[in-house]
Amino acid sequence: MPMAEEKTTHFGYREVAVREKAGLVREVFDSVAGNYDLMNDLMSLGVHRLWKRDFTAGSGIRPGDRVLDLAGGTGDIAAMLSRMVGGNGCVVLSDINEAMLSVGRQRLEDQGIVGNVRYALANAEMLPFEDGEFDAVTIAFGLRNVTDKEAALREMHRVLRPGGKVLILEFSQVQAEPLKAMYDAWSFGALPVLGKLIADDDASYRYLAESIRKHPPQEQLAQMMEDAGFGDVRFRNLTGGIVAIHSGVHA
Repeated sequence: MPMAEEKTTHFGYREVAVREKAGLVREVFDSVAGNYDLMNDLMSLGVHRLWKRDFTAGSGIRPGDRVLDLAGGTGDIAAMLSRMVGGNGCVVLSDINEAMLSVGRQRLEDQGIVGNVRYALANAEMLPFEDGEFDAVTIAFGLRNVTDKEAALREMHRVLRPGGKVLILEFSQVQAEPLKAMYDAWSFGALPVLGKLIADDDASYRYLAESIRKHPPQEQLAQMMEDAGFGDVRFRNLTGGIVAIHSGVHA
């Protein structure tokens, strides 16, 4: 009998076997973990810090909430959320990459952020949490690296309580053509060169630029969220659509 054709997915602009993508992404983030904030500064010219403040400030997260921060990276979102939920709340900083999670934990502890933050090494497609465990789930600049985004969205829905909120901050589709041309020139021209000069790693930075272009645009991601069970799905563009904030409610 002929062998079944192996399923493939994108890794940047390359087609790879589905089973290989998580490992390839892990290698990228193992490589950039120590320079992750620098990477984001280069990719966004420093504006990512403003985007993240906007993201958390408009989240509606309140004192006492339990929040899951997926793909939490080096902990900058979790740091802001920990102040919002206060001593009676809890933030779970989660990442699939051990190197990233280690950097995030160390940075939070260095800032004295302890007591209301927990840590979890977890795959967003198969979360190790109970149904309805959280009041909110956040993910910033991480969804585009997930192999099965539909599965991850379903898992976010599952771990939220009824009425709980998901918030997604991600690079998206630039709306204005002049801005798009400049953005493409920066992403594919300057960024890999800077990655090579500063981190001796042009390949990882090239993948990150490519991964942005392969991520679903605003309307498509909103439909995926609705398909996963979320209601009241909305999105808001920032900086001309370079990034967008999507939100939805566990219906």
